[in-house]
Amino acid sequence: FTKKSMKLLLIVAAFLANLHYCNSYHITRTNGVHVRCGMQKFLHQKTLSSRKFPLTATANEGAVSLKPSFGEKAWKTYLKTTDTLTTLFPVWTVLFAGIALLKPSTFAWFSTKYFTASLGALMLSMGITLTLDDFIRVGKEPGAVVIGFLLCYVLCPALGFALGKAFNLPLDLISGLVLVGSINGGQASNLCTYIAKGDVALSVLMTTVTTIAGIFMTPLLCKTILGAVVPVDAVGIAYSCLQVILAPIVLGMATNKFFPKVVETVLPITPVVGVVSTCLLVASAVAQCAPAILSAGTQLQLPILLLHLISGLAGYFIPRWLNFTEVQCRTMAIETAMKSSAFGFLLAKLHFKQYGARVPSAVSVVWMALVGATLAVIWRFIPVKDEKPKQQINASAVI
Repeated sequence: FTKKSMKLLLIVAAFLANLHYCNSYHITRTNGVHVRCGMQKFLHQKTLSSRKFPLTATANEGAVSLKPSFGEKAWKTYLKTTDTLTTLFPVWTVLFAGIALLKPSTFAWFSTKYFTASLGALMLSMGITLTLDDFIRVGKEPGAVVIGFLLCYVLCPALGFALGKAFNLPLDLISGLVLVGSINGGQASNLCTYIAKGDVALSVLMTTVTTIAGIFMTPLLCKTILGAVVPVDAVGIAYSCLQVILAPIVLGMATNKFFPKVVETVLPITPVVGVVSTCLLVASAVAQCAPAILSAGTQLQLPILLLHLISGLAGYFIPRWLNFTEVQCRTMAIETAMKSSAFGFLLAKLHFKQYGARVPSAVSVVWMALVGATLAVIWRFIPVKDEKPKQQINASAVI
């Protein structure tokens, strides 16, 4: 990255580092569902209530006061700490990416097998929060999810191809740019949606839908757009999507259904695991393409930045034109701007013959987090007015 880019990254990182002082770490919705923000999206209220800590009762003039036990205090401290760590996710992303650029050998040990396993673990962490009811709910109120799907799989791939042509990039870089536009929304969007005062439940639902749809859409789009100009292993891409996305999600949903107590035990540790895994994925991708990233300069960085920025702005203004609420528009904007770039890097590495095809995804992991975090920071300090839209999703019913 150029010196100006690094300065911008450090400024945003410093700004985000102070965000947690004004963040409220938990949101309790009116239906009793406890929404906890982090790389893992939802913790049901029963997750906390199932842990019964003893309370100390003392008599004081006929009144009984309850004092939390040491175990309860420790648990609250842990939750607050993990919330702070996950809220600062963009900061860790920037720091890990910077280290990977300056000293790529630091992450040489994070090979393809670890990369694949980490992505699978992230998908598993999503799966354990899902039930069949979530997908039934999409069918009942599909408005925002359908618009988000079209933005993800129509607007973004077309924009990636157009920017590649506009900046006269070589074919291998254009193919990588189209791949970034053709992949699903990333889990980090759920965190940035929370910071932006968006609809976290809707964000999770959109991420889930685009992730599962990516099994078919990503290879189809790559083959359709790029198949005539560069070799694309569409079957291999589809197989990797099944292996890395579908299998872990199905396993997670099955675990949630048949072993709910196991899920309740595991959920509290998933946010930190998710942040660490994501940072390692980002650092590994950047480290493997560090020379190409540094040599490409602004000719590559600018179109990738514009891909995420324009996608985010279109993801906001198009829904506004369609009479969605401010909260829904913020959610769709961040969901459209933030792609699962680490997964795109893995697909490029495994199924594109050209080395250059993986470079845009490696650059994207940083700009994706930076654009999403910047939008979130801006919107956090802009009040949301009460609205009664023509279309509205009952997000409080999403569990």
